[in-house]
Amino acid sequence: MFRVLLGSADRPLRLLCLGAHSDDIEIGCGATILRILAERPRSSVHWVVFSATEERAREARSSAAEFLAMAGDATVDVRGFRESFFPAAWAEIKDSFEDIKKQASPDVVFCHHRHDMHQDHRVVAELVWNTFRDHLVLEYEIPKYEGDLGAPNVFVALSREAADRKVDLLLHHFRSQSERTWFRADTFHGLMSLRGVECNAPEGRAEAFHARKVVF
Repeated sequence: MFRVLLGSADRPLRLLCLGAHSDDIEIGCGATILRILAERPRSSVHWVVFSATEERAREARSSAAEFLAMAGDATVDVRGFRESFFPAAWAEIKDSFEDIKKQASPDVVFCHHRHDMHQDHRVVAELVWNTFRDHLVLEYEIPKYEGDLGAPNVFVALSREAADRKVDLLLHHFRSQSERTWFRADTFHGLMSLRGVECNAPEGRAEAFHARKVVF
């Protein structure tokens, strides 16, 4: 996929990764980021988390440091918008997006899916399309209680090593989430395994995305 859409395999990429909360990016596209950086290690990544308490901000930064260890350049930006209240802070978050736009000129934007049932996730997805109009946008999926996974149309096949690394880093860095019944290895491997089946991934693991518009 990345060779077809993003040019020569030896060209570094500019990635913009956006997550409402401190573990969203890792859950949604963490293994894809690991694959890209392994294949194009001079790539740059701008990683933005919009909502995090002090503890969660520490987790976000320590996790991002490991996921982005192979990046040629990495910017990790953790902001403090109130969790679960993003619709009420639309104007302020929109201003935040305009600030990010001045700093980033990405080849690919990774963000939440526009039909995600979590209100914070939807605000991020909607503002991506309001802000980045000429970019490849891949909307990732987050398993949750609402059961809103849907049918993605872009798949990134993964090595078992990358899938295992993603899960190991999630469980290691986000200890604050360990008491949540869904935050476990089975959840993350299960979704990657299902998406691996759907795209016939050679090693049985994949991450999947919704691509609303792709321009060749």
